[in-house]
Amino acid sequence: MAFLESFFGVIGDLTWGWALIPILVVFGVFITIATGFVQFQFFGRMFRVLTKREADPNKISAREALMISVGGRVGGGNIAGVAVAITLGGPGAVFWMWAIAIVGMATSLVECSVAQLFKRVEPNGDFRGGPARSIIHGLGADYRWLAVTYAICLIAAFGVGFNAFQGNTVAGAAYDSLGIDRLWTGLFLTAITGFIVFGGIHRIAKAADVVVPVMALGYLALAIVVIIMNIGEVPAVFASIISNAFGLEEAVGGGMGAAIAQGLRRGLFSNEAGLGSAPNVAATATVRHPISQGITQAFSVFIDTILICSCTAFVILLGDVYVPGAADVDGVALTQQSMVSHLGAWTQYFLTFAILLFAFSSIIYNYYLGENAITFLSKHPMAIMGLRVLVMAVILLGAVAPNATAVFFFSDPMMGVLAVVNLIAIMMLFPIARRILQDFREQLKAGVDRPVLNVEKFSDLDLDPKAWPKAEQ
Repeated sequence: MAFLESFFGVIGDLTWGWALIPILVVFGVFITIATGFVQFQFFGRMFRVLTKREADPNKISAREALMISVGGRVGGGNIAGVAVAITLGGPGAVFWMWAIAIVGMATSLVECSVAQLFKRVEPNGDFRGGPARSIIHGLGADYRWLAVTYAICLIAAFGVGFNAFQGNTVAGAAYDSLGIDRLWTGLFLTAITGFIVFGGIHRIAKAADVVVPVMALGYLALAIVVIIMNIGEVPAVFASIISNAFGLEEAVGGGMGAAIAQGLRRGLFSNEAGLGSAPNVAATATVRHPISQGITQAFSVFIDTILICSCTAFVILLGDVYVPGAADVDGVALTQQSMVSHLGAWTQYFLTFAILLFAFSSIIYNYYLGENAITFLSKHPMAIMGLRVLVMAVILLGAVAPNATAVFFFSDPMMGVLAVVNLIAIMMLFPIARRILQDFREQLKAGVDRPVLNVEKFSDLDLDPKAWPKAEQ
């Protein structure tokens, strides 16, 4: 075991520890510039997905795909991660979270558009796609080893490891604030998860379409109340964020460097742009053009970081619990105590409920990523069944045994490898992404309000014509 921990520790150092975050930042800036600041150009179109109704109820709509991905991106990082970033990096870390979210919107748009482009139709009519399939159909069978590496890492990190952590988070919060035994929480969470995942992607989508709006809007509403109550102090908080971000003030040791490091790291972990997870969900949606879903997924990054993470930051910075430079209170405790200081003790129960919803939405999202990867590696029906049973087992294990999550030490290193593989694939497929982006822009310029993909125009690519039937154009 010691050897394995050391081995995966080296992998973690070679990815997250040394180069991955700078590469993600640089690549995000490159994509932003190379696409002509696409996230700003199509910002207004992002909101259409909230009101647009889809014609076929048997298909996964763009809105449902958005809710699944928001449910996955929004999690403990939005409550605990932001608090950690502020504790270790000062208020300035919030600015750099915003910055990485803005460039991450472009990265997410590109990676999710490519996944949509190369999606395949399953025998039951559903769509499957994602980086593994994009590598095979976009780069060719010679790169199958890269796609297999990606799929294995996706299962290990999201399908297994992170679900154990989510079970642990929910059970811990329920025990600390409500006194509910970990076993009962674990059994309840496992049962609900089983009911959802055994219903497949459609049941996952329907669950996310209900849970995510309740989760996000409830948390946003409470944070907005706090902001309104302290509206006179908001300008000072903004000033503190900017001053600390650029080293004009120093709230923690390390100053501007600490703010940048913590803001970028927590922002990337939260919104997952460029990590290769969200494209798996993006590919399930029924849309007229791949860029349409790319725009929707860019909106998911905006919701996660610019809206929800910012709400947590303002709840903390507008309160009197946070003490700059003090590291004795962090994570969920800092957010929880800050909320209590604003609105009263009842909010700790609300936060427990919010954590439950955040974790549950992440679990069903993580499961689907694992399912998508397992279907790429094996067509045997028992493969999916085995994954479902495994996911339920690790959720229960993570919930009932607080120290059991230490067994899943490989999760972060595997996500690091996952991100490296995804970035390599995006870099190699970026010229194709620019082609479909140009096609989308040309149609808009010609007066087409809802551009459609003409497969014949991209006959040199290995696309699935059944995924883009002419009848829908």
